[in-house]
Amino acid sequence: GRAYVRDKVCQEFKTMGKDDFRTLTLIMNSKKFSNATFEEISHLVREIVSLAETCCTDGADPSCYDAGSSALSAKSCGPDSPFPAHPGTAACCVHQGLEQKLCLAALQHPPRQLPHYIEPSNEELCQAFKKDPKDFADRFLYEYVSSYGQAPLPVLLGSTRNFLSMVSTCCISSAPTVCFLKEKLQRKTLSLLTLMSNRACSRFTVYGKDKVKFSYLTMLAQMIPSASFEDISPLAEDASEVFAQCCDSVAEDCMQKKLSEHTAKVCAALSTKDERFADCCAGKDIMQNYFCITALKPATAPKLPELQKPTNKHLCGDDGALHARRYMFELSRRHTNVPDVFLGKLYDASENVIRECCSAKDASACLDNKRQQVGAELPTFLENANQFCGQYNEMNFLDFKKRLRDSMKKTMPEASPELLTQLVDQRADFASTCCPANSPPLYCAAQVTAYLENACKQGSCALI
Repeated sequence: GRAYVRDKVCQEFKTMGKDDFRTLTLIMNSKKFSNATFEEISHLVREIVSLAETCCTDGADPSCYDAGSSALSAKSCGPDSPFPAHPGTAACCVHQGLEQKLCLAALQHPPRQLPHYIEPSNEELCQAFKKDPKDFADRFLYEYVSSYGQAPLPVLLGSTRNFLSMVSTCCISSAPTVCFLKEKLQRKTLSLLTLMSNRACSRFTVYGKDKVKFSYLTMLAQMIPSASFEDISPLAEDASEVFAQCCDSVAEDCMQKKLSEHTAKVCAALSTKDERFADCCAGKDIMQNYFCITALKPATAPKLPELQKPTNKHLCGDDGALHARRYMFELSRRHTNVPDVFLGKLYDASENVIRECCSAKDASACLDNKRQQVGAELPTFLENANQFCGQYNEMNFLDFKKRLRDSMKKTMPEASPELLTQLVDQRADFASTCCPANSPPLYCAAQVTAYLENACKQGSCALI
């Protein structure tokens, strides 16, 4: 209700003071409206701070805040609104009063697929800082937070505060280069925590808890294919629990504390099974150890017995999802270069099949029919993805592009050099973005769907 919102905002304004309240408002709205322009965010922040400044003073009329926030909503609904544009704005503006305000307040942009913030050189940082420290801080907060907006709020607050402190200290230092070197070394853990929690929470937002668990399970299966389902499954469960607890938490150290505990469990369980894990786990900084683990390339697939498919009875039993997940785990360790986004397609397809067939009148007939459909597509799908990303993982980027060009020349001899270059660049870009384990899920899923639709010229494709 109105009083709750007013009291909450006014309490923050009085407790934090105008400057810190303004900074928090800038961060919150850059996080929320990640595709807005700097000017749109600045307009919104200016209005919110002005509203708090006017209506949160002692003796202010109780109706002041309500009237001011109503005027703000009306401005958002105007044809020339200076605030962040959003496809849902028009639907909110058909409502009136509190309902309209709550609707507008709930709007937010989807997370950015790829972070766009590139840190300037030390010289550029100091030049911008000295020219206008306040404008520099505002623009940095907007750029950085809209890039890493899925990281938990306390992580973003800590990371941005630390960065601005570094710049203000080093730009007035008598030896700025030495100062930056020392400070950047000290903030490395915080930078990695921001990067990794943004990645993890982006996936969590898109995938949800169960699919994040599956994604983590297959990632570890491809890194250590010698490990069993029983070794890895509890770790995947633990990771999904960490992200469920910490991605939206405002507890100051939730992500760092829980992720550190999780990394210790991964290292205890898997270091003895793989030399590369042991090397990653030997570091003194546990966040850097976690980053090292998640950056490992897939291992070479071992020779394993022929894969047994789950029976219809298994799939439609109480543990159907578990049997499907175990089967996908076994597929992953036999095709270690198939990236997460391709495996995610299989996960979605298996979920759809179980949901559709196990509630059908003749579940076995339905499952047999789906098996036949998927069975015809699956080997080619897996082989193509495994080979494509396998080459990307094994070769340096220039050699990979050369291999792509040579391959395309053979399959498309009539293509012009311009078209060939364009296609090679597109496929190389897809590989560099979507073959690594930490690929952006929405962007890569759309790319894979387009690839499948193109490959499936006629009839229905079970994997789309």
